[in-house]
Amino acid sequence: MHVLATAGHVDHGKSTLVQTLTGMDPDRFSEEKARGLTIDLGFAWTTLPSGRELALVDVPGHVRFIKNMLAGVGAVDACLFVVAATEGWKPQSEEHLRILELLGVNRGVVALTKVDLVDEEWRQLAHLDLDDHLAGTFLGEAEVVDVAATQGTGVDDLRAALDRLLSNTPTASDRQRPRLWVDRSFAAKGSGTVVTGTLAGGSLAVDDELVLLPSGRRVRVRSLQSHQARLQQADPGRRLAVNLTAVSHDQVARGDALVRPGQWAPTRTLDCSLTVLDAIDHDVSRRGAYQAYVGSGEHPVRLRVLGAEALAPGTSGPVRLHLPVPLPLLPGDLFVLRESGRAETVGGGEVLDVAPVLRASRARPSRSVERVVAERGWVEAEVLERLTGERREPTVGGRWVVDPLALSVTEKQVRTAVEAAGPLGLDTATLDERQRSVLETLDGFVVQGGRATAYGQEADSLSDHPYLVALEAEPFSPPTPTGVDRGELRELRRRGLVVEQDGVWFAPAALDQAANVVAGLLSESPEGVTVAQVRDALGTTRKFILPVLAHLDATGVTRRRGDYRIGGPRLPVSPSVQSSSDEQ
Repeated sequence: MHVLATAGHVDHGKSTLVQTLTGMDPDRFSEEKARGLTIDLGFAWTTLPSGRELALVDVPGHVRFIKNMLAGVGAVDACLFVVAATEGWKPQSEEHLRILELLGVNRGVVALTKVDLVDEEWRQLAHLDLDDHLAGTFLGEAEVVDVAATQGTGVDDLRAALDRLLSNTPTASDRQRPRLWVDRSFAAKGSGTVVTGTLAGGSLAVDDELVLLPSGRRVRVRSLQSHQARLQQADPGRRLAVNLTAVSHDQVARGDALVRPGQWAPTRTLDCSLTVLDAIDHDVSRRGAYQAYVGSGEHPVRLRVLGAEALAPGTSGPVRLHLPVPLPLLPGDLFVLRESGRAETVGGGEVLDVAPVLRASRARPSRSVERVVAERGWVEAEVLERLTGERREPTVGGRWVVDPLALSVTEKQVRTAVEAAGPLGLDTATLDERQRSVLETLDGFVVQGGRATAYGQEADSLSDHPYLVALEAEPFSPPTPTGVDRGELRELRRRGLVVEQDGVWFAPAALDQAANVVAGLLSESPEGVTVAQVRDALGTTRKFILPVLAHLDATGVTRRRGDYRIGGPRLPVSPSVQSSSDEQ
């Protein structure tokens, strides 16, 4: 499947030629038929002698309908350029040619029409005139076929030329990223909303869930049709009619785009390259009422030239465009720029960045993915693909693509923080998600229990911590941890170097000593011991003995029975009992 657009001046016979080639009248409106003038886009198709399918988008040639012409040539493979032998090269011939070049069309066939209305000498002059105007353009080496459509003369030769053209024209590639710019929306009886356009970038299938941009409406594909044939799936490069659910036809406009959700980063601000046509007689600057033609749409835009005040005719440079609505665009997309005040095409160019992050005074746009990453530092791989259309494998954390300089800065920050934390280690909760991901990639560090330390330091015990010394000095009248870093206290507790019970902190050795003392008391009084007995035996106060006994109860050393403590399943053997056993 290939899609070609006609191009050429008004009344040079484009629609008649399409009808002769396909048997279909591309003029859909009664006004067009009454006036003999194409006003809007027309569509037709045919099968060439080789069996190749060819879809034709017939565009209006009158200058008043240039926006409709632009809506039809944004996603075509090649062109059928039409010039009448009776009139030769005309203003819209020139403008259409320049528009096609700006939109990246680089193949075509030229039809010299109405040759039956001129003599042989005039025909030869028409050919010479064509050669002069096409020299140096993408049509400079194109086949030129003489045609008299109303008589059928040369039509078979034109079919053969189109066949040869398409044999060397690549078919649309499938990047699994479908986008259909809507060029028509209508209500079909019994079906509901139908939109048409040329599918590019990927396939669509019945029941696909899609989104219409810029409105953001979610829709579903009810059915697909191409050249009046129903399809379950449509590959890129096809003229397609898509029957949609969940949207009214009057909620869809020419210039809307049908895409898969989550694959695009709709934008209202984009940096582009702009080539100014050398035929205009003024510079292009921010002063002007500009219209950008993107996809099938026409959008008023604000323009700023980057790095200069203006672009002279015949020159190129970067510009920033501000759109009125968010559109699904990618670097490499092409556009045409017209100035409505002068009603002229001033140039066109290529999208370079769909989400510029630098101010206009600093921006140096290009299509480089590395530039996009460098300007952001950190970019999620999925976001980067939406911004550039290119997939890059994550470099950090299985999620981010990171600029080398930004990565180096983060690595230094993490190393400094961990080393400054010393033997206790750095609480990784104090790091952000990016820093934690970088920590996992660094050599020389280990993470245990939520704390990061340098290799070797993690083996250092905290046995010489000043608070431990204080607890051991007063085991049953322990000081409060006033002044102790909360992170250090948590780590001491995590490592089992201190025990907290009811807000009082103990050294583990103190609690082990208390358990042995209680065991000794119970060996003498198996019926139980009181709080006061244990308090006096340990030489402490009620303030501290109650948390001690609560800990012994909780760990199974003792059990409470009324006002007494009796032995629990984990009561240690009393030293006196052990000695008696050993003697026996």
